[in-house]
Amino acid sequence: MRVSLWLCGVMAGACLVPALSAQDAVKVDPKHYSVVTENDQVRVLKVHYGPHEKSVMHSHPAAVAVFMTDASVQFSYPDGKKDSRTVKAGDSQFTPAGVHLPENMGDKAMEVTLIELKGKAAKANSMEKK
Repeated sequence: MRVSLWLCGVMAGACLVPALSAQDAVKVDPKHYSVVTENDQVRVLKVHYGPHEKSVMHSHPAAVAVFMTDASVQFSYPDGKKDSRTVKAGDSQFTPAGVHLPENMGDKAMEVTLIELKGKAAKANSMEKK
C-alpha cells in the first residue's frame, strides 16, 4: 500500500515538472525576450524570433500580444498539445496566463510586442477564468 501511494506521488510530481519548471521568458530566453519598460501595472516585452527559431518552455502572466510582422507560429504546451497560428502585422490578441514553447515556423523574422498584465488586472482575469 505504501509503495503504491509513493509511486502515485512520484508519477504526479513527474507530470507537474514541466509546468513547475517553466520560468519567466526574459530570464530563460534572453535571446528572444527583452524588457522595454515596466511598472506596477504592466511589463512590456520586445519579442524577436529569427526564421525557424524556437524558444524554451516558459511562462507568462495574462498578456496582450501585438504582432508587428506577419508570422506563422506554433505553440507547444507541457501536456504535449500544439497550436499553430498565422497572424498579420497589426493583429493583437489576449493571452491568458500560461506555459508554452513558441516556434517561428516562417522564413522571415517575427516581431511581437507583449504587454504582460500585473496586479489587479491580471488577478481579475484569473478570477474570471474559474
